[in-house]
Amino acid sequence: MSAASGSSPNRRRRRLLVGAGLVGGAFALGVWGLVRPRDALSPPDAFQPPDGSHRLTAWLRIDADGTITVQVPYQEMGQGITTALPMLVAEEMDADWDSVRFESAPIDPVYANATVVGDGVPLRPDDHGWPARLMRHGQWRFGQLLGVQATGGSTGLRDAWEPVRLAGATARTMLIHAAAARFGVPAKECTTGENAVHHRPTGRRAGYGELAAIASALPIPRDVTLRARADFRLLGKPRPRLDIPAKVDGSAVFSSDVRLPGQLYAAIVQCPVLGGTLRSVEAGPARARPGVKAVVELPATSTSAAAVAVVAERFWQAKTAADLLDITWEPGPAAAYASEAERARQQAALAGAEARVYDEAGEVEHGLAAPARFLDLSYHVPYLAHAAMEPMACTARIDADGGCEVWVGSQSPTLVKWYAAKAAGIDSERVRVRTPYLGGGFGRRAEMDVVMQTVAIARQVPGRPVQLLWTREEDMRHDVYRPMASARMRAALDAGGRITAWSARVASQSCTFSFTSRLLPSAASTVMKDKTTLEGLFDLPYALPDRKSEHVLMREPVPVGFWRSVGHSHNAFFAECFMDECAQAAGRDPFEFRRALLSHAPRHQAVLEAAAARAGWGGVLPEGRGRGIALAESFHSIVAQVAEVEVREGQLAVRRIVCVVDCGFAVNPDAVAAQMEGGIVFGLTAALGGAITLRDGQVEQGNFGDYPLLRLADTPEIEIHILESGIEHLGGVGEPGTPPVAPAVCNAIHAATGRRIRSLPIVL
Repeated sequence: MSAASGSSPNRRRRRLLVGAGLVGGAFALGVWGLVRPRDALSPPDAFQPPDGSHRLTAWLRIDADGTITVQVPYQEMGQGITTALPMLVAEEMDADWDSVRFESAPIDPVYANATVVGDGVPLRPDDHGWPARLMRHGQWRFGQLLGVQATGGSTGLRDAWEPVRLAGATARTMLIHAAAARFGVPAKECTTGENAVHHRPTGRRAGYGELAAIASALPIPRDVTLRARADFRLLGKPRPRLDIPAKVDGSAVFSSDVRLPGQLYAAIVQCPVLGGTLRSVEAGPARARPGVKAVVELPATSTSAAAVAVVAERFWQAKTAADLLDITWEPGPAAAYASEAERARQQAALAGAEARVYDEAGEVEHGLAAPARFLDLSYHVPYLAHAAMEPMACTARIDADGGCEVWVGSQSPTLVKWYAAKAAGIDSERVRVRTPYLGGGFGRRAEMDVVMQTVAIARQVPGRPVQLLWTREEDMRHDVYRPMASARMRAALDAGGRITAWSARVASQSCTFSFTSRLLPSAASTVMKDKTTLEGLFDLPYALPDRKSEHVLMREPVPVGFWRSVGHSHNAFFAECFMDECAQAAGRDPFEFRRALLSHAPRHQAVLEAAAARAGWGGVLPEGRGRGIALAESFHSIVAQVAEVEVREGQLAVRRIVCVVDCGFAVNPDAVAAQMEGGIVFGLTAALGGAITLRDGQVEQGNFGDYPLLRLADTPEIEIHILESGIEHLGGVGEPGTPPVAPAVCNAIHAATGRRIRSLPIVL
């Protein structure tokens, strides 16, 4: 296939590699990557600073006035990454914090997120054998080889920790050598501080801006030393987020805010039935509306539903014209699909379908055969939408020379470049991608549907930018959902109340397989285990010598994808509610029961103890109130939460959530606390009212009236406590606040009422 058709051999190879990496089949290629370490410092050609600014490494540039601008390749979704990376650079450079800025990095493999790929290996965190170490490192190296910029999996800061600090330390060293050359003195006599290099013996001083041109011409040193943690000035201390002022004064530009000369607007109507196709459309009345420029038919693809779009001078013109379209859809094979029937299929699968074992130790079935006490319980969670506050939006323009420019807030700008090229029928090198802010990601904006739709529409009006904005209803009914999942949990307890056997079986679709099936059908595979299906169950921290965790893969027509905390979001509910029921069967306090199972895991035990102490666990509560506790490790961070609820006349009110987090080292404690709060509200929203249901192949919910978000009046008092473990370790913080909240609330309901909740959303 020719390059003009948008599928050059090099780009086809990259797509294949993406598919292999995402499904976890990257091990062999990752081993090859072991011998090809990536140069994380040399500036790529794509990083071209403006006149008067000089690049020092791939990660920063310095202006003549000393302003340091850090390149941020991860998307700011409220997690504070555009503050954290400047903090890393400023720390290592001895820079004045007020002189540090940020900007979006260009798209280049040097900025690839290797950690998001490396974390996909389905291994227990306590597995440190050489095969596990080799697999983890091989997968991480493969992520480097892959070269994809991506934001997700709570990996941004963890991925940047070493290369960005190294970039700051390298820039500092280059500036010292530039000053030494200028002063005519040995470099070892120079030191730094307050955005300048100082020559101690003579008192001479040169600002970073004065030295930038000289320093940028020097070779990049490869033997710099990073600052010791004990010497940190900025890291570990609260810093206001650098992106907040623009978001407060309204100058921040999100995808739906993009405004360009000659811009047109598009509204879209997508087939309401899963997998349906377009049979016909009568567009005469729509075309006759004022301002309408085109009506574009979009066939169903692996990434998006069949649709019809109306292009007009203004969005409301496009929307009201789209309402006049007379469309006949071909429903397709999923027209009879109903989510209630899928739930029944999952329950049947839990009883005896073939399953893949993720973790097994001891003689589980023998232990379950003749216990003193035996539990065999089922749990269930529904499909969930992302419901990001900004609906899907994208702007694209096809230039006169056939090139393409795209403006979109995306969690994977590299994929935007590749798939915009596919939609435009050109080579990816002819695509330019701009990344405004995104109004909520949660995994939804890793998808390419709105990008490919927008570019396809823009091809019909070449030379003019077109902005496609989905309505809330389109956004809700054409999401890629958090999977529906069901679990069968079994446990045997001896006469002393100790767990002697533990079995967890989950039935659900695979997020990773669904994702690759949409974007890379030729690479979609279920050969390797999808970690996301069972994370939070196969890797529990509790001492369970005889245990088994397995997954039954369901194949359904509903598109599923990555949702904040992914598999942990439901597996923590299964595990921690069941752990409470085991404690009840043993006649033990739920906190003490868990604590006894964590004697070998001091970090987990400390987090659990701190949460209980901060919440006043064991204290007397008024009638109708109860406390519940839950613990979950996810994304290399440990979180425990205690929920306090009140139930009066069948009405539930969550009054208080106490959260303790150990994320290793908290780079910016303010950002950690904010992310825990956001994760709790996100998880509480889902637990109290989140459910996507389907009937006749169609999503029944369409807006916040039937998919309610947590309101301010219903938000509990939230307390966040950061536990410093003192270890040299970074955990993610964007997602770990979500998994424990639902089980903590459900366990609190039992404490208040004696009633167990085994299905979400909560119904009393």
